[in-house]
Amino acid sequence: MRLRSKMANWIIGTLSVLVFRCLFKTLRLRFHTAESTNPYATEGDDRFIYCVWHDQLLIPMFSGKHRHTAALVSQAQDGGFAAAGLRSAGIIPVRGSSSRGGAQAMRQLIREAEGNHIVMTPDGPRGPRRELSPGIVFLASHSGRAIVPSAFTCERGWRFGVGWTDLLVPKPFSKVHLLTGEPIHIPPDADLRSEVARVAAAMLDMNDRGDAFAAGIPQTTSGTGVTSC
Repeated sequence: MRLRSKMANWIIGTLSVLVFRCLFKTLRLRFHTAESTNPYATEGDDRFIYCVWHDQLLIPMFSGKHRHTAALVSQAQDGGFAAAGLRSAGIIPVRGSSSRGGAQAMRQLIREAEGNHIVMTPDGPRGPRRELSPGIVFLASHSGRAIVPSAFTCERGWRFGVGWTDLLVPKPFSKVHLLTGEPIHIPPDADLRSEVARVAAAMLDMNDRGDAFAAGIPQTTSGTGVTSC
């Protein structure tokens, strides 16, 4: 029965990846990122924890070739489908939880994703929507990796409701904006509550900027490069 479930997850995940790859070939991508925090960059030795809202995850998943990327995936049953899709997209799935297990579990996650960036959705898998859970800050404080706040928007898209959240899917030939902010370093002895508030504020700022780009509002961006493809 478990073998059949794994096969079904692989088939659904692989087909989904093929469909989305075809869709993303029609999109116009605009990167508003520093070179050091571009998740698809081939150069650089630094590895980050990318903070991505659950509803925006599809865009960074298919907007470039992943060379050094791992993603934290729930150990729950529905995580099997997500893990299969990530593998097909070239992303290493790390099964685990950012909210349980303490420092030892966090170190285990880092070991499993050694040499790769880690992508985390701090409002998943149970929500609430776009509310930052402390797990990502806890992981950063115990791993020494900086958190990169991010935002992903498009000028035309669909919203598909999935449980407590929705999923943003760009419409064909739409313009898509990908933004990353300055890395946020979390000291190992930091106050967890204040650092969660700091990262949440950075995520809010990134999403405001992303919404402005999607609305066609000109902005002055300091310290980042804008590239198109």
